[in-house]
Amino acid sequence: MGVVYSGEAGNTLLGKWRADQHFVYLTGITDEPGAMLVLDGKAEDPRRRVMVFLQPSDPEVEAWDGYREGIGSAFKAKYGVESVMRTRYVPRLMTQLARKRKRFACLHSPSMPEAKVSPDLALFRQLAERVVGVSIEDRTELLPALRSIKSKAEQAVMARAIAATAAGHEAAMRTMRPGCDEADIARALRAFEDAGGEGMGYSPIVGAGLNTTVLHYTENRGPVADGDLVLVDAGATYGGYSADITRTLPANGTFTKRQREIYEIVLEAELASIAAVKPGVAMWEVDRAARKVIEKAGYGDAFMHGIGHQLGLSVHDAEPDGNLKAGMIVTIEPGIYLPEEKIGVRIEDDILVTEKGSKNLSSMIPKQAAELESIIGA
Repeated sequence: MGVVYSGEAGNTLLGKWRADQHFVYLTGITDEPGAMLVLDGKAEDPRRRVMVFLQPSDPEVEAWDGYREGIGSAFKAKYGVESVMRTRYVPRLMTQLARKRKRFACLHSPSMPEAKVSPDLALFRQLAERVVGVSIEDRTELLPALRSIKSKAEQAVMARAIAATAAGHEAAMRTMRPGCDEADIARALRAFEDAGGEGMGYSPIVGAGLNTTVLHYTENRGPVADGDLVLVDAGATYGGYSADITRTLPANGTFTKRQREIYEIVLEAELASIAAVKPGVAMWEVDRAARKVIEKAGYGDAFMHGIGHQLGLSVHDAEPDGNLKAGMIVTIEPGIYLPEEKIGVRIEDDILVTEKGSKNLSSMIPKQAAELESIIGA
């Protein structure tokens, strides 16, 4: 029997509370802090095999923070669950289940040594101290494995997020000009929502000049000078799923000879990595394909991050063990960063692993140097 808490996501890259994405994946509930999902596949009553527990209602708190939906038939029908109760019943129910089942499965990802243990493990340990013979099993790989394989419906939702992202990046390109501010370009990304996106998947990065070399730059308020490169890393969300795209652009519409040299190396590395994506391949092999290109050009030390990550409900989505499988969607994002020259280049696309290879879901967003010069120059 497993338990998943809505919890509070650690680093959401948005600066606001979000439910634990395992909980969202299993329930669809996004706005109930402190909620709990109990999965008991051996329950004699089929209605009790999936149970959701919500924090008690507090009208005074809700008057300040927003009104919550009740747990009547409408709520149950909306989320497809028949057993919904308040968390005050959890201690008694979990004690009964511990006595009956004697086995618990940890579904939350394990915590780092310096952090608190995961909430499900903490609860199971408390129960094991009070009920004789309870065992705790590791099933932490189960949900990452499920979430990493995107269904056709999930793929369609992510395609909508990427299409909205394309509109935002195009707006950013057309806003680009010497003398503007990073903030002007960041505001242009609001075209995400005009194109059907539901917001930002993460805090965007818009960095010009030296700021292109800061990997997690989020100030987005610096000047854009003639001759600068501008790195735009931003993705829209749709239906809870996020895109993640990076383009590096010449502010005045023309790459310098040196900028274009670095740009073409990174683009070659990205294309080599995308070509390496297929079922059965490990991400380290995909990384190596890009790193070979960059190291051959003499810039190995300037590529200091990994090639990419899983993408889905979280921009850095659940990472399963093992090699790539059909249905996974990963980012490919090599880069070269030269602070002494104020040149930072990263190119990132969202790649679907197919049965025989891969498909670039963001191929509609221009990235050839000549294409970018044509758009920005216009």
